[in-house]
Amino acid sequence: MTAFESDTDGATSGRGSIAPREWAIGVGGVVALAGLSALALAAGVTWKLLAISWTAFGAMAVGAPLGARTVAADHPLEPVWGYGLASGAMVTSTALFLIPQALAQHTRFGGLGIAVGFLAGYAGHSLGHRFAHLDLPVEHTAVELTVHALAAGAIIGAIYGAMPSLTSLLGIALVSHKAPAGYAAARRLAARDRSIVTLALPAAAVGLVALPVAAIGLTPSSVLRGVLFGVGAGVFLHVAVDLLPECTAGSETCPADAASDGHRPRDRLRTHAAISSVTGGVAVALAWLLIT
Repeated sequence: MTAFESDTDGATSGRGSIAPREWAIGVGGVVALAGLSALALAAGVTWKLLAISWTAFGAMAVGAPLGARTVAADHPLEPVWGYGLASGAMVTSTALFLIPQALAQHTRFGGLGIAVGFLAGYAGHSLGHRFAHLDLPVEHTAVELTVHALAAGAIIGAIYGAMPSLTSLLGIALVSHKAPAGYAAARRLAARDRSIVTLALPAAAVGLVALPVAAIGLTPSSVLRGVLFGVGAGVFLHVAVDLLPECTAGSETCPADAASDGHRPRDRLRTHAAISSVTGGVAVALAWLLIT
């Protein structure tokens, strides 16, 4: 049993059984990452890229089961604090780690890539609701996370091999957005009775691209690096903003009761939503300050 198979009931999915295609998507991602790791070692790819690839995978693998386990909680503050902490951490880590990297590659096209990625994430999310009635193997949040990871992996494979050493800053950058993303995405999947096993694909996606790119020795231009990093940052920023608690009737991130009398219950939820998201952001910012 992998970390992605854990759940509140000890079952093998978010809340139900794992469909064969969901199993194939998730396990296929892990198997592909393991195979590419072996090939990368044989090709002489630096062990640093292997460490980056598996750290990214492990961070999401830790966050996902936690999100699936908390979905059964009945207390209304649980989803508010869960989503608030995760999204706050994701927004802050995007601002501290992902956006500066995109702009460092190319100021103009890095900025353009951020806009393209954010709007593409929004458009994909909005149009994706057309397919809400279809039994698709991958939920839109998992798709967005995979796109982000693939874009980041392309650049990581091209330029991170030249890093003199792995640093604590890199570790914080990976964990601060992969773990919360895994938590929030798993909670959303489990709440919709979808398997969290599919999250193994976005968890492995960084390595799936970074390792072959490093083995081939591709060196994209600064313009292309800026665009790819920007798109990855923009898509991830959209995911983070989408998961911020919104205390309205029918919201999954902050389920305010439309039948509740008075405004006090909703105001209380909104207060917790603000505090939790700020707390998540502050935690990442403090970790960033300690290592820089």
